[in-house]
Amino acid sequence: MNISRILTGMVLVATCATQAIAIHRSVKLDCVGEVWLTCPDSNGWTFQMTRRTHGNREVAVIEMKADSATVPPRFSVGFNVPLGEIGYLWHAGDDGRCHLVPSWLKKYPSDIASGIPLYTLLDSENTNRLTFAVSEPFRRIETKVGALEDNARVEGELSFFTQPEAPLSRYHVEIMFDAGNRFYGHAIADATDWIMDCCGIKAAPVPEAAFDPLYSSWYQFHQDMTAADIEAESLLAACLGMKNIIVDDGWQTGDNNRGYAYCGDWEVFEGKFPDMSAHVARVHDAGMRYMMWYSVPYVGVNSRNHQRFKGMYLTDDRTTDVLDPRFPEVREFLSGIYENALRDWNLDGLKLDFIDRFKFTGEDPAVAQNYAGRDIKSLPAAVDTLMNGISRRLRAINPDVLIEFRQEYIGPAIRQYGNMLRANDCPCDAEGNRRRVATLRMTSGNTAVHSDMLEWNVGDAPEVAARHVLSAIFGVVQYSMMLRTLPQEHLAMIQHWMGFSQKHRKTLLRSDFRALYPQSGYPVIEAESDDELIVGSYSSGNIVSVGDVDKPVYLLNATGRGSMAVELARQPVSAEVYDTFGNLTAKIRPDKGLGRIEVPRSGYVKLNYE
Repeated sequence: MNISRILTGMVLVATCATQAIAIHRSVKLDCVGEVWLTCPDSNGWTFQMTRRTHGNREVAVIEMKADSATVPPRFSVGFNVPLGEIGYLWHAGDDGRCHLVPSWLKKYPSDIASGIPLYTLLDSENTNRLTFAVSEPFRRIETKVGALEDNARVEGELSFFTQPEAPLSRYHVEIMFDAGNRFYGHAIADATDWIMDCCGIKAAPVPEAAFDPLYSSWYQFHQDMTAADIEAESLLAACLGMKNIIVDDGWQTGDNNRGYAYCGDWEVFEGKFPDMSAHVARVHDAGMRYMMWYSVPYVGVNSRNHQRFKGMYLTDDRTTDVLDPRFPEVREFLSGIYENALRDWNLDGLKLDFIDRFKFTGEDPAVAQNYAGRDIKSLPAAVDTLMNGISRRLRAINPDVLIEFRQEYIGPAIRQYGNMLRANDCPCDAEGNRRRVATLRMTSGNTAVHSDMLEWNVGDAPEVAARHVLSAIFGVVQYSMMLRTLPQEHLAMIQHWMGFSQKHRKTLLRSDFRALYPQSGYPVIEAESDDELIVGSYSSGNIVSVGDVDKPVYLLNATGRGSMAVELARQPVSAEVYDTFGNLTAKIRPDKGLGRIEVPRSGYVKLNYE
């Protein structure tokens, strides 16, 4: 045995061990007690942790420094509080289930294109018990929040720099805690604003057109569509009151087998759309604005551009690769594609899809290449630069351009680039659509929130079909039914609710929004303006409570049965009952207190107060 080699190895191990310097810091806050920071290996970085106040909220401030640009070390920040009245956990990636799971069970990630670093612990009566948020909507944070089974406390732990990161020499982050005893949705909205203020984020302008009802080609056509199909549907959609159309995947390829192997060239397939400019003009003549779909990061293996960008991909997939936006030529290619489409075809907007695919699935390929060819080293920074550039160039052509994104990329950073945020795909799922719309409404400020596209079976009773509409009505409703094949009674139902949603648009879409009982999937949703209160009830077991109001109240019956349980603080002057087509079916005067009001399925009652 070579003794000298063993001794040399022992010296090296000892040297490495001395270099791994662990850091522990803490700060005490009134609302949560001790907040601690742990870094197993500081790698030469120094840490400082302080406390400040922000109104009635407390903030833990973390400052990190290194002598020179170095890959920042992984560190975590933790706290725990007594369980008390806490029963549920709300977060932006959870579409209305809100389970409080054991602390060891699950992580909740967030980054520029996925989720929001914002979490709310609440009780069974919609009251905030603790909301915390992080001033880092760009880089990935992995958060654990859950019950400590050994002492009935709730623990939070946030882990930073868990994925590859470019070298830095300074890093500043803040964690805000709000234990105010108030409606949980208001705490969430305020925390969202706090994140944006911390980062200097300004939401993109939102034109009034972003709130107009919309038709999408996706669920009914998928990729199998033609210009004639879109024009025919546009005429009917306009007659029903829709004003925007999104032509989704399929316009760029003759292959209708789904998937993205033919993405990346972004040229019109003339077998379907022989003259795109003339086609768009005809849709405009029908009274519809025209939006077009793009899958931003994808370049398929069957595209001519696939070889062009070899070596500029984040992933290497069998059929579709993801571009690396840290290359300036990648950003220019994508921005130019959208700029030319908007100008050449006179488009009104774009649906920019799959932003959440800009991520690492393993090691950063740039490190081994010493970042060759990349003018930005940080992936989140490159995504931000790309999307800001796209938004700026498109608005230079059309200041009112419409740009749609969808869950999961829905957070404060994303609101800089677009003005329409859509609920994630949930075909035929009215309950899922309601949950997603409600979740989006609480964190989206004045950005237009859209439902996922509605579809139902053409053989359904109109009252059954209408439940899909009512589940989406507190967002901008997107439709994706084949309008030419719908029964007349379905069209009549759509037309009525289209008129209702536009008449009450201010209240439904831009007023005080309250989604109650998130732990049960938001079975009651309220929207209140100075002029009126609108309440949607989505479960037959609900009791809808109406307080001492002095304005008209509309109760929407999406329970699936022909009556609603209602508790009135005082008796209305009068009330009118309507069916799902808007026909007046009864005039009544419900008594004060708890009772049942007969309301047709998917209809509503208007309570009139002096």
